Amino acid sequence: MKVLVVEDGLSMQKAIGTGLRKFGYAVDVASDGEQALQLAEVNEYDAIVLDLNLPKLDGLDVLRAIRESNQEIKVLILSARSEVEDKISGLDIGANDYMAKPFHFRELEARLRALLRRKFIVTNTQVSHGHLKIDSALKQAYAKDNKIDLTKKEYGILEYLLQHKDKVVSAEEIMEHVWDSQTDLFSNSFKVHINSLKKKLAVHLGDQEVIKNLRGIGYFIAEGS
Repeated sequence: MKVLVVEDGLSMQKAIGTGLRKFGYAVDVASDGEQALQLAEVNEYDAIVLDLNLPKLDGLDVLRAIRESNQEIKVLILSARSEVEDKISGLDIGANDYMAKPFHFRELEARLRALLRRKFIVTNTQVSHGHLKIDSALKQAYAKDNKIDLTKKEYGILEYLLQHKDKVVSAEEIMEHVWDSQTDLFSNSFKVHINSLKKKLAVHLGDQEVIKNLRGIGYFIAEGS
């Protein structure tokens, strides 16, 4: 899942970004409101963690602008403004959740995870398909109830494919949500990771081809995997 962190405090920005990356998220960062809107316009994010006290453009104005063009993206406000009126304003404008600073990082990640589950209409942390299962809370994949040892990128690819198991998704779309925006979309990184993922799945599921490719179109999870 790909997250935009909008925070002008560099130490806080770095701490949140580093923490989310450890949990397997692809993270972009913005230090002011204008940069946040620029990034949101050219990239597809699953969620935005948004501070309100921002240079150049206030966080609530950023939220208004985002909601004019995108009603689906999940926005979690993370702000030192803790008055009830500030929370009401943020939620009324279109935030999906509001946390006041100071905060505990594990709670932030849990709330973000809950918002993303809501986006994909998943009622719990586990998604199953045939012999495959993932647990988004643990960032763990299973085949026939056996743990599969995956890297963060391999898990991210599998999670995205399972979350969209009813359609074919392009390599570019997967990279948009699993890699950060600094990644060269024309690099071999995606092929290396998806080929490695396929080999690891084959160890647990035999010759059964789990991830299939429609040449020139994209990838999908095979029925009955």
